[in-house]
Amino acid sequence: MIRSRVLQAAMISAAFAGAFAVQGCATPTAHDPSAISAQSEQAKFEQDRKAILAMAGDFDVTFDFRETVALTLGYELRKPKVSGADEIVRVVEDRGDFISLQQILVMKMGDDTIVTKHWRQDWQYEPASVLVFIGGNAWETRKVPASLSAGKWSQTVYQVEDSPRYGAVGAWTHSNGVSQWSPPAEMRPLPRRDMTTRKDYDAVLAVNRHTITPFGWVQEEDNSKLVLRGDHHVLAREIGVNTYKRTNPLPKDGDAYWNATKDFWAAVRGEWSRLEKSSPAFGLTVQGEPEPLYIPILTLADDIQADKITTDAAVIEAKKVIAQFTTTEVGTLEQRVRAAASEKLLAPR
Repeated sequence: MIRSRVLQAAMISAAFAGAFAVQGCATPTAHDPSAISAQSEQAKFEQDRKAILAMAGDFDVTFDFRETVALTLGYELRKPKVSGADEIVRVVEDRGDFISLQQILVMKMGDDTIVTKHWRQDWQYEPASVLVFIGGNAWETRKVPASLSAGKWSQTVYQVEDSPRYGAVGAWTHSNGVSQWSPPAEMRPLPRRDMTTRKDYDAVLAVNRHTITPFGWVQEEDNSKLVLRGDHHVLAREIGVNTYKRTNPLPKDGDAYWNATKDFWAAVRGEWSRLEKSSPAFGLTVQGEPEPLYIPILTLADDIQADKITTDAAVIEAKKVIAQFTTTEVGTLEQRVRAAASEKLLAPR
């Protein structure tokens, strides 16, 4: 159901219509403020939904990240990181004011097709709260006042095993024929391209803009790489452009994987949701790249598709893994960052 003013204005308009009909008078015209407001907000809401759903499909994707400004003495900009992939984006759920999109990599390797569950993005209209990253592999639920969420959508992004990554609230705009969503800057974990290779920064402060294009869509990032040890400072700035170009239908292996495992992933999402609702904040018991968490869960999904385990049995095992590597005792940011730094020092070089 559409909440807030869209729903309220529609109800007021309907009530007026009923009252005028009973009294034998004309119904409100297009000049009636409540009718105009309801129509305008409903039209905007539908435009927003159309833009979000336009991100579903089959895509040829380019990931292009370039450091642009060094902001710490002695730091040298790293070489650009450019890569590509083929990816399908499927609508997992659409409840009107909530849309969930699952992204799945579908890569052709010689005669084989490699399928990998990728990130998920959930969109909520006029959210009462949003899950945000607070550093050191921890997240908290932040309440969003109605005055700040009116007419806006939250985007919450989840990792490959459906643990959270980051969230933000922003407005879709549709000016000059361009639909785009722009939130304020929010913190997020290191990207995997740096998590496994970098030890010199701790988080990213990112502005994340989504734009619908004639050929698909683009995700633009304006990133500040944060050092959260000692005196907090920005190491360097980076721009990122993830370009999704519609392509011919990709091999059906991605959809086959999803159809075989979607019930399992629904249960996994439910377990993460339960954890989120159980505490104002929660985190992982491992810092850095959480391979001990996501590798076993992804393997369980593969085993379901290969008929090596039932969905019910896999869900039980996945819940055990999530319980093992999560906690609601997140400590302070300093404690989490210190633990992360220690793990990086002990990691193989």
